[in-house]
Amino acid sequence: MTSRRDFFKLGGALAAASVSPVAMAALPEIVSMDKPDTQPPLTPPNGRPYNAVVTLNGWTLPWRMKGGVKEFHLVAEPVVREIAPGMKAHLWGYNGQSPGPTIEVVEGDRVRIYVTNRLPEHTTIHWHGQRLPNGMDGVGGLTQPQIAPGKTYVYEFVARRPGTFMYHPHADEMTQMAMGMMGFWVTHPKGRQPLIEPVDRDFCFLINAYDIDPGSATPSVNTMLDFNLWTWNSRAFPGIDSLNVRLNDRVRIRMGNLTMTNHPMHLHGVEFEVTGTDGGPVPKSARWPEVTTDIAVGQMRQIEFVADAEGDWAFHCHKSHHTMNAMGHGVPTMIGVDYSGLAGKISKLIPDYMAMGERGMADMAEMEMPLPDNTLPMMTGRGPYGSVEMGGMFSVMKVRREQKRDDYSDPGWYTQPPGTQAREVAGAPADPIRAPLTTRAHDAGNEIEVTVRKPTGHAGH
Repeated sequence: MTSRRDFFKLGGALAAASVSPVAMAALPEIVSMDKPDTQPPLTPPNGRPYNAVVTLNGWTLPWRMKGGVKEFHLVAEPVVREIAPGMKAHLWGYNGQSPGPTIEVVEGDRVRIYVTNRLPEHTTIHWHGQRLPNGMDGVGGLTQPQIAPGKTYVYEFVARRPGTFMYHPHADEMTQMAMGMMGFWVTHPKGRQPLIEPVDRDFCFLINAYDIDPGSATPSVNTMLDFNLWTWNSRAFPGIDSLNVRLNDRVRIRMGNLTMTNHPMHLHGVEFEVTGTDGGPVPKSARWPEVTTDIAVGQMRQIEFVADAEGDWAFHCHKSHHTMNAMGHGVPTMIGVDYSGLAGKISKLIPDYMAMGERGMADMAEMEMPLPDNTLPMMTGRGPYGSVEMGGMFSVMKVRREQKRDDYSDPGWYTQPPGTQAREVAGAPADPIRAPLTTRAHDAGNEIEVTVRKPTGHAGH
């Protein structure tokens, strides 16, 4: 398997050949992250104050202030991303990760973003949803020349409106976005905004997907629909961190969809409202209570609610195949078929052979069948009562009374109070009581005559 050091070798050589040390020294420092864990919110060290977001399994990019301008430095490069424990993928991203770091600014900030290309091909960055000068829009060949390997370009504009946005390439999109190139952008309001309420917790993540063959590490960039890994911020359950909140916190969750299909996002335990899109905050008269919101391709959605019920509440895409790993059409259904002894013989001829269990898929979560290297089971993850039988786009919102205001650590599993948990009923259930058969009308001598009237033609016919 290619090592991380070898994987970066090409990109590093290209950058060193084209950007002199003197020129690079004048740019903001390159900050990278290789940990897959959710990092604490970045308290703004300067500039206008704001309440920072928490990027699920990600982090916020630091900046420097220069002449009243916030300067950031993004590096497009090959990265190694742990999808979940037991599997790593060779992706493309920014500053050591896919997705890249979240960029947080305040409405009215002038931002200057340096973009260094350490990929083996050219790229650009499009600032999805931003209102900016046309030449800063980042569409290769249309609004700017592409950024060649080893080159650094600079983008500069004013963050004109608050909201939830993202960034991604507009050059060889089929390859670069399929390889994981994307990132989140949040513009906070500069003051009290009547449509943007203060919240206690503000989470964000991007919805993405990959097609990586079992035993492989590099996505297939030609896949159109049949993806086998459905992820949030390039992580699959049980690798997706939980969203840990305090009881009665007002919570905002921001989501963006850069897959090839829509995702109905469903949160247990609360009713929420969609309070914003990448077009801006939603007027209060247009909001309604929901427990599921559908996010189409290229859309951003932010939802808000009060976490007023303690517990471990599931949060997932409601397309059932999107909460599994390594799914595919080549897995035969064997429900009701006794193939004991047959699977072992087949696997000797076809080492990667796998069939659905004869009683359903749940048995597969308990299987100890050897998997190809660098592959995740279809169903995985353990809860306090056994296998959760999930994968892909699944996580848990943990609401706790004792969670501190700024504490984002995992409180562990919830213990339900006595009498508030489903339980087994002792003994066999009683026979059902059946309603008596009714007598048909004609048997009772009460036949009903039905007259059928056919439609007539025009008058005179």
